[in-house]
Amino acid sequence: MTEFTPLSALAGGALIGIAAVWLMAANGRIAGVSGMLNRLMPPDRDGSALERLAFIVGLIAAPVLYVSAGGLVMQTVTDNVAVLVVAGLLVGFGSTVGSGCTSGHGVCGLSRLSIRSLVATGVFMTAGILTVFVARHVL
Repeated sequence: MTEFTPLSALAGGALIGIAAVWLMAANGRIAGVSGMLNRLMPPDRDGSALERLAFIVGLIAAPVLYVSAGGLVMQTVTDNVAVLVVAGLLVGFGSTVGSGCTSGHGVCGLSRLSIRSLVATGVFMTAGILTVFVARHVL
């Protein structure tokens, strides 16, 4: 289990918020990761694939840079490939059905007071809470 560290959580949340505001102010785009990733696939209708690619590369590079600078990461992920594949498919299915992912709805949608995002975030949170409960107390 990971240990909650309020200062790093606050700093991380602030950085995510600043990045989302910056993207919206600079380009009028919502920082939804599933939408960014989905629109990387051809055809590139608005010519901003490079911008989206930079966003996704930044998401991957940030923790690598953090660890290389001496930061310690305590989060662990299962090495069970079947579980990872099923989880990835479920996340993809959920973000397609929900018209966005947790970052798009939870960070950007809620800040815009979107009712659809409020409902979607409630569903995400409920599913996450139930999943953790079942995984830790039932299985």
